[in-house]
Amino acid sequence: MATMKYSDITPRTQVHVDRRLLKRAMPNNILGQFGQSRPLPKKTGLSVSFRRYNKLANATTPLTEGVTPTGKILTKTDIVVATKQYGDYVTHTDVIVDNHEDPVVQETVDILGEQAGETLDVLRAGVLKAGTNVLYADSKTSRVTVDNVVTRGDLRSVIRILKAQEAKRMSSYIKGGTGVGTSPIAASYIAVCHSDMQPDLEQMTDWVPVSEYPAQKGMVEGEAGAIGELRFVFDNNVEPWADAGGTAATNSTMSTTGTQADIYPILIFGKDAYGLVPFAGKNAVSTYLNSVGQSTSSDPLAQRGTAGWKTRTATVILNDLWMLRVETAAKG
Repeated sequence: MATMKYSDITPRTQVHVDRRLLKRAMPNNILGQFGQSRPLPKKTGLSVSFRRYNKLANATTPLTEGVTPTGKILTKTDIVVATKQYGDYVTHTDVIVDNHEDPVVQETVDILGEQAGETLDVLRAGVLKAGTNVLYADSKTSRVTVDNVVTRGDLRSVIRILKAQEAKRMSSYIKGGTGVGTSPIAASYIAVCHSDMQPDLEQMTDWVPVSEYPAQKGMVEGEAGAIGELRFVFDNNVEPWADAGGTAATNSTMSTTGTQADIYPILIFGKDAYGLVPFAGKNAVSTYLNSVGQSTSSDPLAQRGTAGWKTRTATVILNDLWMLRVETAAKG
């Protein structure tokens, strides 16, 4: 559960505010569901280490009777990422709290929760969009030449590439809430993209919307449907690059200025492709609530109160070969 700093509220209120903020944050924290999770314990420094044990060579040499083989030594790769702190707060006055018909403080906490979740999602999207493994839609060779939408053949190529690199499918995701834990899902690769891509995906013959899944359990936040081994999740924080592609008029694709095609990334992940400090657990976020009525040296007449949040997080690509970015245009 989140930690709470407060001046004049009860512990019961503390827990309520913590849970309320996190509840509103989780639906906006799409990319926080799929990375390898490393919570940051207190008093352990400001960096997080992600460790990957490397694959052993196959044991293809026959054993000799009575002779102990040499054996192998485990090797590892450590990736260390520095965390950074983020946060914000809102000030409310005694006049608003006393006279406004709405529960202002509760609504403030709700809005701050949405902001917190979306902030982390935007930060993670920025890191993951910079991955080096990329496929350009419709057999194009660079971003500036992309002028058409992603094809079913492109998606088959993605699966083939990931499997060639032995990227494992995901069978669980980080579930939302105040605790740290995972929930099972059907084994699949996860594809995250902007909702502008929905019409193009729905036109593919084997698109299966979530409403037609044989079982309605085990769906992740934002999930819209599936194509083959790909589960598609919409996240509008995975924004397109405006006017970065080919001529928009060629295939009537979306464009910010009406000239060049906007280029949309589809971020496709296998298991452990990236790591993150999660927005869940005991030390995930601190919430701060100072209610109106507490006189301080800076507010001697107790005219103001504040509500805010603060967290420390990081996102890092662990294996570029286990994730792939498709760059595509979208139909207008």
